Order: sequence, then C-alpha cells, then structure tokens
Amino acid sequence: MHARLTELDWGHWGHEALELLRTLLRCDTTNPPGDEEKCAQSLAEFLRDGGVEPEVLVSAPGRANVVARVKGDGSLPPLLLAAHIDVVPAEPARWKHPPFAAEIHDGYLYGRGAIDMKNMAAMSAVVVRLLREIGGPLRRDVIFAAVADEEVGCHLGSRWLVDHHPDKVRAEYALGEIGGYSLYLNGRTLYPIQVAEKGVLWLKAKVEGTPGHGSMPRDDNPVTRLSEALAKIGRARLPAHVGEPVRRFVREMAANQPFPARHVLPLVLDERVGAFVIDKLLPDPSTRRVFHALLRNTVSPTVVRAGNKTNVIPATAEAELDGRIALGSSDSELLAELRAVAGPDVKFEVIDRQAPVSTSPDTELFALLSRVVADHDPGAVAIPFVIPGFTDARSWSRLGTRCYGFSPVRFDPRHDVKFADLYHGDDERIPVEGFQFGLRMLADAVFRFCAR
Repeated sequence: MHARLTELDWGHWGHEALELLRTLLRCDTTNPPGDEEKCAQSLAEFLRDGGVEPEVLVSAPGRANVVARVKGDGSLPPLLLAAHIDVVPAEPARWKHPPFAAEIHDGYLYGRGAIDMKNMAAMSAVVVRLLREIGGPLRRDVIFAAVADEEVGCHLGSRWLVDHHPDKVRAEYALGEIGGYSLYLNGRTLYPIQVAEKGVLWLKAKVEGTPGHGSMPRDDNPVTRLSEALAKIGRARLPAHVGEPVRRFVREMAANQPFPARHVLPLVLDERVGAFVIDKLLPDPSTRRVFHALLRNTVSPTVVRAGNKTNVIPATAEAELDGRIALGSSDSELLAELRAVAGPDVKFEVIDRQAPVSTSPDTELFALLSRVVADHDPGAVAIPFVIPGFTDARSWSRLGTRCYGFSPVRFDPRHDVKFADLYHGDDERIPVEGFQFGLRMLADAVFRFCAR
C-alpha cells in the first residue's frame, strides 16, 4: 500500500464510506425520473466537510451532477474517478428488505444502487478527501464526477458534461464501472477489469394493419404479427462476431484456469463450435448468458404497445428493442441480421445508437491495477474484461479518455452471491467488509498512480 495510507485509521474511514453510501442509498434516484439532486447535494456536503469544493451542475430540473477536483502539479494529465448516482427501478414487494432503506443484514448492505453504482460514488468521494487531507504533492489532478442519467442513456449526465463542460471532466484515464470485483472460478480468484463494452442500438419496431371490431378476427391483425416477430427475435441467436478485446479476455481467463478449463474456454471463440461449448460445458447459467452476449449481436424485446380498447383491433402495434452491438460488428450489420429474423412486415426506427468502446490493457494504469489486485488479494489475478452493457465510458471516451472499469469489491467465496446477478436484480446488496476492502484497494491505486 502507498506509504501515505499505511498509518490511516481504516476503521474510521471505512465507517465514513459506509455511512456515506447508506445516505446515498436512501435517496430514491430511480430513473426515470432520476431526481438525483438530493443525492448530489449529499455528496457535495461530504466533500466540503473535507475541504474539497465541488460544483453541482444541473442539466435539467432535478437532474444534478457533482464535479470536484484535487489539483496536482500538472506534470501529468488528470485521472477521473466516475460514478453514476441514478438507479433502475426496484419492485419493493420482491425484496427481502426495502430497496431504499439502506439496511444491513448478515453482513450485507441492501439497497438499489449498492453495486450499480453508488458504492463507487462513496468510495471515490472518500478517496478525494484523503487526497486533499494527506495526499501531499500530486503529479496529476484527480477529478471526481458523480453523474445523473446513466441508466437511460447518459443524456443528462456524462454526455451532457462532455458536451457542455468538457474541460471540467477531461482526463487521460478514468476509473468507473464495471470491474474490480472478485470472481471465483475453478479454485482461482480473478478480478475482471473492464476495457471494452458493446455498442448500443435501441430500436422501435412497428407493424401496421387494418383496424376492426374485436369480435371478427383479422389475418392482418398487427398485434398478432408483431407478437410472432418478437417471438422470433427473442429466441434468435445471431451470428458470432469475435472482436479482439473479447479474444484477449477469453484467452487470459483461460490462462488462469486449471486443466481442462484452460483448454476448453478458448473453444468458445471458434465460430463452428463456440455456441455448443457454451451451452454444454459452462455449468453456470449466468456465465452462459454473458458469453453468448459477448460473442454476438443481441436484441431483446423490452416494451410492447398496442391498442387501447378491448373490443377494437388496433391499426398499429409497436415494440421497443434493446440491441447491443458486438465488438467487431456495427449497427448496420446488427440491423441487417435483425431484419432477416423479423421479416419484411416489421418497420424499424432507430431510437439511439452508440458504437462499441474499447481501451487497450497495455498501459501503465492497467499494469498498476494488476499489481494492486495482487498486493491486496494475494494469488488473485486481474484480467481485461468486456461487458455486454454500456457505461459512462462511452461519454468520457469522446474526450480521448482511456476508461477502465474498476470499482473494487471483494465477495466472500463461501457465500452464493454472484456479482452479475445483483445488477438490476432483486435484493441488490454489497458485503460490508468487501466494500471497505474495495475502498482500500481504490485508494491505494489512486495514490500510487497520482501521488509523488
């Protein structure tokens, strides 16, 4: 650990981080509508208490972003610590504990946003205060950005900051989501660090027909025809596209596995047998879903609209589709594959599109993160990771920033709690000890990268 951190009272700072996270979790920032302002103000107040003066930048009524900076000597470009403070909806009836009460049970802090990703906001705010209080001379500015609106496309958060305040968030590197969590596989401990993410192609699908009375069925009923198309789309497995970041992720994961997994895992990259290997030889369903998503374009029907009266056949039926562009593919290729599945009846309209994002792991920062992982969890190995979703990295990268997903947390291997299942899931929670472990890991990485 960096010399300036070894004498700290980590019990105190771990408690500070935990209480800040609980405060953030009690702010219901479900997006839509978002309403991140109260959460942003709580972060701003915490920073001011430590002598850091933040800016609260409001992109729309109730939609607030917090930006703060600890100045270095300018000899090296800045590092950005980034987190979003909006969350996806939660259904309280499906949770063991209320999603916005921030209760601790059996060593876990429950709350929507505990993993995705108010944990990173709390850790980063503590690290920024530590830099201000004990950091000494810094080679780099360290910027902290807690942003709105990531869950529905970043328009009022990171994308807005890049468009309207680029100099406040411009950095050489950024640390954000998703990565730095412990993954236990075949007796080995891995820490995936995101280096790339799939692109986005959100679409509206529309089928038109002839309206009529519900008592007299019609062959051209748009609800029926759209339903048939959606069933095909939802069950389709589109062709494989294996980009280089995915190849490297699979190969490095395989290199850190025992026999026979060391030799089986690379077979998922083979277009002839990859799908069979995933289906038959990977035991965990969530792991199978991740690999299938990484290796091809995907489209998931998510929203359906048609009609407004029970006895009227509507003239149109519409659906929204969540398309994700594989590394090594493009939006036009995904759309062509989708049309081939859906057939000529369905008309498609683009809602949003973003290209895939990729950063090389062959950098000084990635090498440092690998050393930090090995130092804090002996025997563990950091590997470059690709995610099927999107993050604010697609905004920061527009400024030339090289982005890594590193919001560290350690899970207890004795507990059947899988990181991937917590994202957007019921009973989202974070292990208290694992969160405080992640705080130490993040602080060490930032101090070693930025402090003299």
